[in-house]
Amino acid sequence: MARLSSVFLVLLLHVVLLITSPLCEGTKFRHSSSRNHVVAFFIFGDSFLDAGNNNYINTTTLDQANFWPYGETYFKFPTGRFSDGRLVSDFIAEYANLPLIPPFLQPGFRHYYAGVNFASSGAGALVETFQGSVIDLKTQLRYYKKVETWLRHKLGNVGAEVTLSKAVYLFSIGTNDYMSLFLTNSTKLKTYSESQYVEMVIGNLTSVIKEIYTIGGRKFGFMNLPTLGCFPGIRIVKQDTNGSCLKEASSLANLHNEALSKLLKKLSKRLKGFKYSLYDLNNNLKLRINHPYQYGFKEGKAACCGTGQFRGVFSCGGKRKVREFQLCENSNDYVFWDSYHLTEKVYKQLADQMWGGAGNSHTVGPYNLKDLFQAH
Repeated sequence: MARLSSVFLVLLLHVVLLITSPLCEGTKFRHSSSRNHVVAFFIFGDSFLDAGNNNYINTTTLDQANFWPYGETYFKFPTGRFSDGRLVSDFIAEYANLPLIPPFLQPGFRHYYAGVNFASSGAGALVETFQGSVIDLKTQLRYYKKVETWLRHKLGNVGAEVTLSKAVYLFSIGTNDYMSLFLTNSTKLKTYSESQYVEMVIGNLTSVIKEIYTIGGRKFGFMNLPTLGCFPGIRIVKQDTNGSCLKEASSLANLHNEALSKLLKKLSKRLKGFKYSLYDLNNNLKLRINHPYQYGFKEGKAACCGTGQFRGVFSCGGKRKVREFQLCENSNDYVFWDSYHLTEKVYKQLADQMWGGAGNSHTVGPYNLKDLFQAH
């Protein structure tokens, strides 16, 4: 009996170890991954990256996407993302073995080890851009500083500095600074020349980049501005263009992109350890608009969701000023989801290029995002 009892105890001990060891490993993994192995992902910008921050601010439905049919394909419900599904940042997080990065303003979200999303639909680098309805870039920086304080409290100064220096910072900003000139009764281009206005936008972005660098950030990813004049909602701004791209809008985007490229080259020379990835969204989106069939689409100019010519009237979901809208049968056939935003299928194609594109190519460079996440 005594021998049987001892055998039973040994067996019981093995069972207990088998049951508890995965739990211990999981705890150890969560603990270590949250502090040592995970490269945090901090996301700044506009609706191309907003995962739902605007759900939680006092704004209009023009800057919100928390209603059907947004989110219909992947999430099966609206999340606040301006797409039928996921965004570039969601795919990049997946490729970096991170969870979906939640919006900073999401209630109850207080664990920032893997990063956080500060982006706000409608936001610009200029505080005046759609002021009062969005979270501008400087406010996004202020939120980031709150996260920095939280990390220092949780990890100590040394641990926080390691986390912040290893992190990747992704930006998509500027589109609204220029589109607002054509969508509102703005007189700014009468006050400033095009080059002066671009200089102001780039200046604000520069100050935010430098401040993040001062705090400890070293690895930055940027999407340059898309060909703004070819958005369905911009094509219809002027009646005399017969639906062609609005040259004035695209011209501003081109000036911005030239200035952004020069800025990043300058910063990489002046700031020790500064690494960046610049993705050419402008040309890669243009290719899909003009040659949709080559990229697996059937329609490159009109939106899947909206109304009017090119479905350029921003009515998707029927919750905005114009209630009437049409919805395509298959969003995968379309480059544009609504009047100003892209389908999940496009975002995935862009994310694939941003992640794994050959560095120093015309598409992405001098690093790709995979390089930045793996760099020490």
